[in-house]
Amino acid sequence: MVSRGRVVIFSAFAGLGVLMLSLVLFANSGQDTLKQINIDLAGVKLIDVDKINNRAHLEVLFNVTNPTTITSTIPSINYDLFVNGKHLGSGHYSTEDIAMAGRAPLFPSSTVTFTNTFELVDTDQISNEYQSIINGQPVSYKVTGQVTVESAWTLITRDFESTFG
Repeated sequence: MVSRGRVVIFSAFAGLGVLMLSLVLFANSGQDTLKQINIDLAGVKLIDVDKINNRAHLEVLFNVTNPTTITSTIPSINYDLFVNGKHLGSGHYSTEDIAMAGRAPLFPSSTVTFTNTFELVDTDQISNEYQSIINGQPVSYKVTGQVTVESAWTLITRDFESTFG
């Protein structure tokens, strides 16, 4: 015969296991929904030019659209920037050091614009593109990268690609 104390302890651990499993399943249930969040390159603006050091600063704008019913945030965007098909370099937008409650919220059915400063260095490989950008000539931009989307219960990282101009 099994003692009553063992049955209570066994039941408590079984209940705790079921509770933990249900929390994991609930937390992962929103991943497909978060994958619907869309990121687009909204523009690239020239901020300033340092002709002495052959550098320029660009403001890269991303429109993030949330068509879901879940409020989320964007802790990071890692991207490669291209102009007229040439790779300019890599950029990184991050609010990972800020608590989730302090980040810009991405409310359901809304669009938020995130900005990031990109340092462009004139090199032999991209000299023509650099001159086109600083002289205001029309160019075509493309970004490829990964965006991290976080909600209260889950976090996903997904690839994106977008063009502008």
